Amino acid sequence: MNSTEELLDRVVADLDLVLSADVLAGLPDAERMDVLRVAGDAFRRIEAVVVETTASAHPDFSHSFGCRGQNELLQRVLRTDVAGATRVGKAGDAVRRQISVSSGERLEARFPALREAMLDGVIGVAGMLAAVGPIDKAAHKVGRETVLEADALLAACARGHRTFFDTPGDADAAAEPEAAEPQTAESLDEPPEPPATPEDLRGYAHMIAAAMDPDGPEPSDRGAQNQRFFTIGRLRNGLHAIRGNLLPDVAAQMQAVFDAQCNPKTDGPPKPGVQFEDGDDGDRDSDVDRERADESGGTGAGEDDEPFDRRSAGQKRHDALAAALGIAARHEDMPTLGGASPTLIVHVDAKDLAAGRGWATMAGSEAPIPLHVAAHTACTGSIQRVLFDEGRIIGINVTDRVFTVHQRRAIVARDRECLIPGCHVPASWCEIHHVTEHSRGGPTHTDNGVPLCWWHHRSLDWSGWEIRMNGGIPEIRGPAWWDPHRRWRTPRPRVSGHLATA
Repeated sequence: MNSTEELLDRVVADLDLVLSADVLAGLPDAERMDVLRVAGDAFRRIEAVVVETTASAHPDFSHSFGCRGQNELLQRVLRTDVAGATRVGKAGDAVRRQISVSSGERLEARFPALREAMLDGVIGVAGMLAAVGPIDKAAHKVGRETVLEADALLAACARGHRTFFDTPGDADAAAEPEAAEPQTAESLDEPPEPPATPEDLRGYAHMIAAAMDPDGPEPSDRGAQNQRFFTIGRLRNGLHAIRGNLLPDVAAQMQAVFDAQCNPKTDGPPKPGVQFEDGDDGDRDSDVDRERADESGGTGAGEDDEPFDRRSAGQKRHDALAAALGIAARHEDMPTLGGASPTLIVHVDAKDLAAGRGWATMAGSEAPIPLHVAAHTACTGSIQRVLFDEGRIIGINVTDRVFTVHQRRAIVARDRECLIPGCHVPASWCEIHHVTEHSRGGPTHTDNGVPLCWWHHRSLDWSGWEIRMNGGIPEIRGPAWWDPHRRWRTPRPRVSGHLATA
């Protein structure tokens, strides 16, 4: 029987034949796509060989070959960089099976179902890390049984069986995955969808991790409040370095401003743009002295002055930035998105809002936020509130040919990004497409509009992608190379505020 090394040598020899004589350069498009598909299958299996070989090695394996540790050995033998070796090591940690001291047998991996998916070539290193990262952060709050359930759900998702928590109208069950009955496309006698990408797995893992947390986002939000800060460093080589931690709503508002400035369909800010002016050195020295006083707990003020402000200097700068971003977003010189100033979009499920529990999400930030933050955002006067009921926008009714600013915002809140799966161009950058053409009687209504990036809008007639609306909810059918079953599906944005199914 051939050894493992001989089998792999044969694979390498076969690949050399593929790469010889400029064979790949002359392929027709259909065959080129087939080559890429099969090469992806081979690539993931090679990664699985590397990860499993590394994970099953004894602790002193790297020392036996003159390396300080596993990372150095992987860098040398795989000819990769530090980051690449680290990613392999992290994937190995997720699938490593320790040896029992009593029996000498290998124990179960931390993520056994995902390990099987990796060995089957369904996911590679990127998919493994995307799936386990969010779960690891929440694992300390739940038991092993819940982690294994999350592992099974993610592995099924990776294989194209879109698993979800069947919790209609039950807010308590949504917060506790063990109270929900997980279902898969298999249980519904439906063919599997195309396998998930790492981005799909990351988004689904974030949703599962949020559901795993029995306390919801409130405690983490209170902890995050104490960790917020923003610092502008001293001038070095003509530049000021900045560092800090932003709360999700502040980061989302900043991202909206950045989107407006970087939108390729606009000319950017008016020249010369936003300018910042510093005081002289004396003022800067005074600022430094005040900062040190704040950070040490002193105010330099007498007992009869205003009450002591317990915010640190970094927290004050963070809050000042939050106020500045809101003003900048509404300023007349700020470039617009969809005909309006950069708008912070908060997504809250109508049932959650009515019940006063659950969480919300914001475009531009992956973190779930407490409802009180969403309520604060909605009452600032510069935010349009859009409520949803079972995935459908309610309360908007216009008939103009051109989608209004309010309609665009509502569609952006619903769809988040270009409707074509895998295209993550933000919806605020997209064009709004009439699903039923206006010339054929299609209304200019949110039930007939979806966001498409410039390219997917331009190529829709011949690319093989099809779009329809089903009760006000967009559905999409992909070309045969993406989905041989040609099923209609509800698109899933990369970031979503609740668990759902196609």
